Amino acid sequence: MQRDITWKPIPRAILLGSLVSFISSEVAQAAEEKRPVFTDVTEDAGIAFRHRYGDDDLSNIVEGTGAGAMFFDYDGDGWLDIYFVNGAWRNDVNDNRGRRYRGQLSNALYRNQGDGTFKDVTAQAGVGDQGFGFGCSAADYDGDGDLDLLVLNYGPNVFYRNNGDGTFTDVSKASGLDNPLWSLSAPWFDYDGDGDLDVYVTNYLAYDAGKFKSYYAADGYPGPLSYSGQPDALYRNNGDGTFTDVTTATAVMRPNGRGMSASVADLNNDGRLDIYVANDAMENFYFEAGPDGRFIDRGLETGLAFGEGGQGVSSMGPTIGDINNDGRLDIYVPDMGYGCLLVNQGEFFDDLTARTNLAVVCGQYTGWGGVLFDYDNDGWLDVFVANGNAHHEFTQEDVLMRNTGEGAFADVAKESGDYFANKYVGRGATFGDYDNDGDLDLLVVNLNDRPRLLRNDGGNTNAWIQVDVRQANGQSPAIGARVTLESDGLKQIREIVPTTGYLSQADPRAHFGLGRATVADRITVRFPEGGVKVLEKVKVNQTLIVLPEK
Repeated sequence: MQRDITWKPIPRAILLGSLVSFISSEVAQAAEEKRPVFTDVTEDAGIAFRHRYGDDDLSNIVEGTGAGAMFFDYDGDGWLDIYFVNGAWRNDVNDNRGRRYRGQLSNALYRNQGDGTFKDVTAQAGVGDQGFGFGCSAADYDGDGDLDLLVLNYGPNVFYRNNGDGTFTDVSKASGLDNPLWSLSAPWFDYDGDGDLDVYVTNYLAYDAGKFKSYYAADGYPGPLSYSGQPDALYRNNGDGTFTDVTTATAVMRPNGRGMSASVADLNNDGRLDIYVANDAMENFYFEAGPDGRFIDRGLETGLAFGEGGQGVSSMGPTIGDINNDGRLDIYVPDMGYGCLLVNQGEFFDDLTARTNLAVVCGQYTGWGGVLFDYDNDGWLDVFVANGNAHHEFTQEDVLMRNTGEGAFADVAKESGDYFANKYVGRGATFGDYDNDGDLDLLVVNLNDRPRLLRNDGGNTNAWIQVDVRQANGQSPAIGARVTLESDGLKQIREIVPTTGYLSQADPRAHFGLGRATVADRITVRFPEGGVKVLEKVKVNQTLIVLPEK
């Protein structure tokens, strides 16, 4: 069963009058609608990090999976810092010719200086893990007001407790989060409602150190179907610094998943966070939260297991947001085909990838890091995708699609800065307002190359509001909170779930574009513990810190 939907356009004034005045108004409107551009400021910002997979020649699926990155405020100064994940040389993964990288590669933490530049503080902070890393996420697991850091590796994961003084302590083994499998992604959320944050760890597959040789030579190396999958894991926070594996007890155990990335969201609007897992070369998982702390697998019946063609595709990282501003969260998943835009119709999800013009643009690329964000602050979520060949270091352009607000997306890459005229082997991507100027910037991780920090120039010519929802401690993001903003007849929703997209984590603040509005009529914050706070007639162009009632 399919049902067409109509997206409400942004209200526009209808100007009447003479032909001269009509032409004048059109010229004025065109000037007003000058699009933002993205400027590559990586070098100027002082970011010297380079991703490497521990070798010079791409030769297996471990090397080709790439890495993500994270925006997070590790020191609580109000400016987003950046954490990069790197590869490593391992004798069971890499060629012997890459041995010169042994012990030379590590992850990196860059502190935001507040003036547009970043400083490498990896050694000072003690977070330069030298394992073969892929993803990362951060959350205040112990409720002490600062963000702790989880690194997802090929091999044991590493968990760092934030000491609150600019340094971290490795508590991997003591916490029980040193998962030994090949982990890629780990969204945090309070699944059992006990007030502390639990974590879902997405695991990929069992690589065989290169033993399997029966593959098409032009592919470069065997694909995911050549290996058995690995089960993901849900860890319950015990509240004492340790975690318990509750994967089986909560009914999310799937022994042969090939999880690429996962996110959580209240997809059915019942106040509980559900789990969506994008898998490689098989169906995706949708676990709907039940009232008893267990989850129900509803992927097939809701249309979330497969794309429009009914086939399992090589899904990458899911990114979640309300594309059509109807009060229901939708999902966009880049993949090796056309990508999937799964629009929430209430009881089921409708694949609108082709009907919204996304397929015709994205279908020519292999998509990895997808971002849903309102880059021009007009009140509608737009789409960015980092692209790159999966089996070779063949470069591709990235994609930027502007939401017209009328049921379609328009390709605006060519008019959005010189960056989009270049090609990269893209992998992870994420977003955040790193310079606190009211528009959302991008961070893209490229395979075996430098990342790109893209500053949004011009997005803040439209009005904006950022809502920084925090826990009762006044410091940590209130993961799982939902923010609803109403203005000029448009209703937008955001959820505070920063782990999103491919192997990455984004700005935890809820960012809203408001076009030409001068006030937001109403902002409603639903806290994860159940309380609600309502703010009315809120002035635009500011960041609000919102705490639950005591």
